[in-house]
Amino acid sequence: MDEPTHPDPVLARYLGAAYARRNPSWDAEDSSWKAGLVRDTLARAGLRPASIADVGCGAGGVLAALRPFLPDARLCGFDVAPAAARLWEAHAGRDIRFTLGDFLSTSERHDVVLLLDVIEHLANPFEFLAKVRPRGRHFVLHLPLDLSALSVLRETPLLFVREKVGHLHYYTRSLALALLDECGYEVVDARYTGAAFTAPQRSRASRLAGLVRRAAYALHHDFAVRLLGGETVIVLATAGEGP
Repeated sequence: MDEPTHPDPVLARYLGAAYARRNPSWDAEDSSWKAGLVRDTLARAGLRPASIADVGCGAGGVLAALRPFLPDARLCGFDVAPAAARLWEAHAGRDIRFTLGDFLSTSERHDVVLLLDVIEHLANPFEFLAKVRPRGRHFVLHLPLDLSALSVLRETPLLFVREKVGHLHYYTRSLALALLDECGYEVVDARYTGAAFTAPQRSRASRLAGLVRRAAYALHHDFAVRLLGGETVIVLATAGEGP
């Protein structure tokens, strides 16, 4: 069967069977962990949003895990991938509205917009961030920090995430925050997540690497992350006043 076509060739890769075969769970196993990061980020800022839009929601598990924390909030998930949409049935009865389509094609505005592992997949993150900025009061972003001295030297890790999950852009913490600043956002809170040893572990090798990183992080967290990688950053930002 032919893969679906789309005017945007980058976006088209997420619509077909090939991507779904490489990522059959749509990283649903990480949903509770990511929801915990979002919950803690909102709590640290004293936010109890009345509405949340999860843009690029994948399997929808983050919103489902947030429902007990926000029992009265309007929760909406958006994704362009039909394979991801087939996983939303697992969350029936949670009072979550899922939409197969582009959030930017709607006129919706929400108290909080979630952009969890989204920016690194986009052909033009600057254009997307500029367009989505008027659509929320607060934004919670989760970004993998793929770029490190070790990943550049080995190169294989960067090529792996590019092929398997479609990372087109690679960030350090400072580069990620600079991107948001350049697009007119005001960063309220940004912190490492400890992903190397708190995210769901998938292999013995990753657990062993986590032990090495833990020791290095204890000496100098920022330097060790730039050297060894293995981290992600969770960011709370407001729309700011624009560039």
